[in-house]
Amino acid sequence: MRAEVGVLSRNVIYRGNPEDSPETEYGATIFMHSPGDDSLTFRADNIEFAHVGQAFKLGRYALHMHMIGAVHTSYIRNNAVNQSNNRAVAIHGTRYLRIINNVSFEAKGHNIFIEDAVETHNIITHNLIMKVIRSMSLLNVDQTPAGSWITNPFNNYRDNHVAGSDRYGYWFDLQEHGMGANADTTVCPENEKVGQFVGNHAHSTGRYGLRLFHQMIPRKFPCKPVVKDMKVVYENSLIEDETQHKDPYW
Repeated sequence: MRAEVGVLSRNVIYRGNPEDSPETEYGATIFMHSPGDDSLTFRADNIEFAHVGQAFKLGRYALHMHMIGAVHTSYIRNNAVNQSNNRAVAIHGTRYLRIINNVSFEAKGHNIFIEDAVETHNIITHNLIMKVIRSMSLLNVDQTPAGSWITNPFNNYRDNHVAGSDRYGYWFDLQEHGMGANADTTVCPENEKVGQFVGNHAHSTGRYGLRLFHQMIPRKFPCKPVVKDMKVVYENSLIEDETQHKDPYW
């Protein structure tokens, strides 16, 4: 039988205090923010992030990409997140981020976190997430955590592994619209097209390896009301019928 193996040590270490972080749930964080599209470049490669993340504090994730739009030249790759009090990577208002070949071990709450349901075109591939731990100090949904919490399906997940989770491996918790700081009724994730979800694995989870909730119904026009479309088709058909019966003797 083959086992999941992830190397947690790196020559470069970014860490909180190992003596009290497990008890206080207060660790080091990295917060990336900028005015907008491609005005920021963040590249983390072969770093060990240990005793990171701060519980009870909004947005104090281990690695937080916050409201920075498109980041074509940025990536998080070949790193290890070892014992986080608040996620591994949070993708917030961010597009085109690459998260590749990372290991996350004993992180609390959703480990890879797509926050406001407007985040698209991100690439999450060849990551190993191990021992996802429920948290009572983050959001309500973190009491039933997933290796990846996916609020918009238009992202690319390839060849990731989740090995051990208190609840789920991958959770498509698709939202009706953009939410939080990115509240937007012109974004309709539950009807958005799916990017890629290929070659992903999950085992040793508390419940499901893959959960689809609430609904996932991709449509060509995600925000266009279906009922209205049907009504227009019905009305047009009545017009056509009346046109066909213009015979004065009818």
